Amino acid sequence: YIKTKRPDLSFDDFWKKDSDKEVYHFIGKDIVYFHALFWPAMLEGANYRTPSGLFVNGFLTVNGQKMSKSRGTFIKAETYLQHLNPEYLRYYFASKLSDKVEDSDLNLDDFVQKVNSDLVGKVVNIASRCAKFINSNFNNTLSNTCAEPELVQSFIDAGDSIAQAYEAREFSAAVREIMALADKANQYIDEKKPWALAKQEGQEQQVHDVCSVGINLFRQLAIYLSPVLPTLAAQVQAFLQLESFDFASRKQVLVAHEIAQFQPLMQRVDPKAVAAMVDASKDSLAAAAEVPKVEKKKEKKAEKKPEPKVGEAEIIGIEDFMKVDLRVAEVLEAATVEGSDKLLQLTLNVGEAEPRNVFSGIREFYQPEDLKGKLVVMVANLAPRKMRFGISNGMVLAAGNGEGVWVISPESGAKAGDKVS
Repeated sequence: YIKTKRPDLSFDDFWKKDSDKEVYHFIGKDIVYFHALFWPAMLEGANYRTPSGLFVNGFLTVNGQKMSKSRGTFIKAETYLQHLNPEYLRYYFASKLSDKVEDSDLNLDDFVQKVNSDLVGKVVNIASRCAKFINSNFNNTLSNTCAEPELVQSFIDAGDSIAQAYEAREFSAAVREIMALADKANQYIDEKKPWALAKQEGQEQQVHDVCSVGINLFRQLAIYLSPVLPTLAAQVQAFLQLESFDFASRKQVLVAHEIAQFQPLMQRVDPKAVAAMVDASKDSLAAAAEVPKVEKKKEKKAEKKPEPKVGEAEIIGIEDFMKVDLRVAEVLEAATVEGSDKLLQLTLNVGEAEPRNVFSGIREFYQPEDLKGKLVVMVANLAPRKMRFGISNGMVLAAGNGEGVWVISPESGAKAGDKVS
């Protein structure tokens, strides 16, 4: 029930009866009975401790609707990671989650706007606006004094209520307070206008002071966001050249402190990347639909269900069947598809002037070298389908019985281009 990549951790330290460790369960609202009733009873019976707390989340919708494979909104984590930074999604979810059992909606347009506005436009922008002056004009070193001690102290003091919100799993409340501080920091910089001061003779010290305050305020924001954005926090820690980046370290104001050269910390979300993720989710569904799903064998014997009779399928007329152009095709080349564990890319001779390119979801069952030279049956008049990996111009037929999948191959004597009827 517990899994970790930390071999130094002890199971008993967390689960023995007198353990003083904190163990929290985050679950969906559809499995409350098991985690709130049965699982604690099992732990008590086995003389183990029960969890410190149980936090229940609602369901997730996308664009206000139930996740849909046909709309491309049934998004797998793997597909998301191929297109977008996981920090974006962590922040968006954190901005919506509370200790209440409420459903959340991932509105993709709002997702783009919120991440770009909050994280890039408000938070990271503070460092971008201030660091360039510190790097280029002041030898990478912050001012010897803090020009706005009360302002910086107000940011430090806010850490207590933010920490309490995190502890209570009021993530959205924590995020709101952090963004209010970000607005306050940007307001300070807008009022002081260091870019304008830098053009005025004799204002070098004020530019130094303003930008140093800005860097200190940015540091506080990055620390407060670190539970949600650990990667960004690590980047900021390296940029500021700090040994510690926990909540306690925020109380030390940075003066006469050397920082590294500023590097972009986070890119804006590209709406095209979001659209590509949605398209890729559709492609994944389309590829999976080509091959009958194979279920793993169950250890226990189950009553074998009768196969559906042919007559139980939907009846179509001969005119409908005649619309399907089935052809014999020869596999000229077969190759795996980078970025997909399901697809093989097939180059097929269908008796036409140019070979066809077809993606088929049979990688789990065939090695590419086993297919080269093989005759298969394909649907030749299927509309071309644009996939993330290219255009698929047809569909190779395969049969499955729940135990495996076999590509349909004609008897010897058939040749590429022959019509199947």
